[in-house]
Amino acid sequence: MKRISFFCIALLSCALSWAQSIQVKNPFIWADCPDPDIIRVDDYYYLVSTTMHMFPGAPIMRSKDLVHWQTVSYLFDEIKDTPRYDMQQGTVYGRGQWATSLRYNNGTFWALFVANDDPHKSMVFKTDDPAKGWKLHSRLPAYHDASLFFDDDGRVYVFSGSGDIRLVELEQDLSDVKKGGVNKKLQLNGRPQGLHEGSRVVKHDGMYYLLCISWPRTGRQEIAYRSKNIEGPYDSKVILKSEFGGFPYAGQGTIVDGKHGEWYGVMFQDRGGVGRVLTIEPCSWIDGWPMLGTNGDGIIPETVTLDGQCECHEQPQYAVIEKDYQINHNYIKNDIQTETGSITKPGHWVKLTTSTLANSIFDARNTLTWRTWGPLCTDTVRIDASLMKDGDVAGLAALNGDSGVLSIKKEGKKTYLIFAEENVQLSNDTKTITNVEKKEIERVEIPKKALKEIALVMNGDFNPGKDIAQFFYAFNDGNFNKIGNDYKMRFDYRRLFMGSRYALFFYSTKTPGASVKVLLNN
Repeated sequence: MKRISFFCIALLSCALSWAQSIQVKNPFIWADCPDPDIIRVDDYYYLVSTTMHMFPGAPIMRSKDLVHWQTVSYLFDEIKDTPRYDMQQGTVYGRGQWATSLRYNNGTFWALFVANDDPHKSMVFKTDDPAKGWKLHSRLPAYHDASLFFDDDGRVYVFSGSGDIRLVELEQDLSDVKKGGVNKKLQLNGRPQGLHEGSRVVKHDGMYYLLCISWPRTGRQEIAYRSKNIEGPYDSKVILKSEFGGFPYAGQGTIVDGKHGEWYGVMFQDRGGVGRVLTIEPCSWIDGWPMLGTNGDGIIPETVTLDGQCECHEQPQYAVIEKDYQINHNYIKNDIQTETGSITKPGHWVKLTTSTLANSIFDARNTLTWRTWGPLCTDTVRIDASLMKDGDVAGLAALNGDSGVLSIKKEGKKTYLIFAEENVQLSNDTKTITNVEKKEIERVEIPKKALKEIALVMNGDFNPGKDIAQFFYAFNDGNFNKIGNDYKMRFDYRRLFMGSRYALFFYSTKTPGASVKVLLNN
C-alpha cells in the first residue's frame, strides 16, 4: 500500500508540474497574423493582427495560455470612407486596416489603427470588454504603425513613423491631438538606415522602451530603444536578429509580461505562401534590455516552454486559433444567410445569393474567407449547385493575387468543374482591377444527378520549400478525385498583401438572383 501511495503521489506531482508548463514549436501561430500587438489583462492575453480588406476587420483574439486562441470580437463590421470598400471605383486590396495598437488603461480597452486609404485617418475604438464589441471613439491624423501609450501621470501619447519616429501627445480622452502638447521627432541614437517602423512601447522599471523593426539594409531585425524620459534621447540595442526554419530574419511585434513574472516576445516572420506567421521567444531583462531568445541570445528557438497552465487535455505542437470567417471587402448583408445568423461563425450551412454581377473571384462580392494553416491544412465544402443559372460560378480557392481556383460553372444546360490559375493586376492608385488572366488547367462535366451536393477539398502544404495547394472533388459516389496540378501559392505585397486564404465564392456573370447553399466543414 505504501508503494502504491508513493507512486500515486509521484504521478500527481508530475501531472501538476506538466500542467504548469506548455511547450510549443515555432512558428507558434503558423498562419497569416501580421503586425501583432499583444497585451495581458488579468488572466487573459489579447492579440490583434492586420486583416486589411477583410471584413469584419481587426480580429481581437483571446487566450489564457498563449496556445488556444478564440476570436471574441472585431473592431468594426465595415468601413465606408470610400466606395472602394464596396468594390466600386476601385478596391482596397492590401489597404484598409493596418497595424492596430491594443492597450488597456483604467478599466478601458483601446485600439488605434490607420486606415491606409483615403482619407488616410487613424481610427480609435474603445470598450470595457472586448467580448462585447467595440465603439468608434474618435478619428485622428494618420499615424503609420502606431503605438498608443498611457503614462503613469495620466498623459497619453502615440509613437509612429516609417522612417523617423515621432511622438505626439493626445488629449487624455483620446478625442484629438493635444493643443500645445508634445509633438516632436525622437532622437534615436544608433538608428540604422532604411525603413524603421512597427512601433510598440512599454514602460518597465521606470524606463521607456520603444521597439521597432529595421530593414531591409540591415536585414530584418528588432531594435529596442530606451530612455528615462519619454521625449528622449533614446539609446539602442538589437534584441532579435535571427533566421528561422529556412526563411529570412523575423521582426516586428512586441513584448508581453506573463502571469508569473516571465516575459515573452512575439514577432512575425515572412514565410511565403501562408503569409506572415508569428514566432514567440523568451524575453530576458539583461542589463536593463529586453533581450529575446533563449537566455537573450537574439535567436528564435525551435521550441518554447510557456509558464502557464494549459486548459486542455492534450498539448498541441503549435498554437491554435479557432476557425473564424471574414468577407472579402464590405459584404452585402441581404445576400448571405447563415444557420446562426453570424457571418464570422456561420455554423453548418451558408446560403449565398447574387444581387450584382462579377467577372472573377477578385471582384465577386460576399466571398467567404478563412486562414490557411501550417505545416499542413485541409478543408472541405459541399455545394448545392442545382439552382445555379447560366453564367453562374461557385467554388473553392486558394485566394491571393495569384490564385488556384476550383470552380463549378454553369454554361447553358451543362455544368462543369474547372480548375484554373487566375492572376489579377491592379492599378497603383485606386487598386482598380485592370486585368484578370485565367488559365484553365482541367475541366470535368458534372452529371445532373450530382448537382445537389458537390464536395470540394483543398489541402495546403506549407512545409519549407512547399507552399503547395492540391484540389479534390467528389460527386454522389463519395470517391474523391484530384483535379488540376499542384498549385504553387505565392505571397505578393504589391497586390493583396496577405497569405493565401481559403475562399468560398459565388458570383453571376450574366444574370443576378441565383443562389447556392453550402455545407461547411466545421
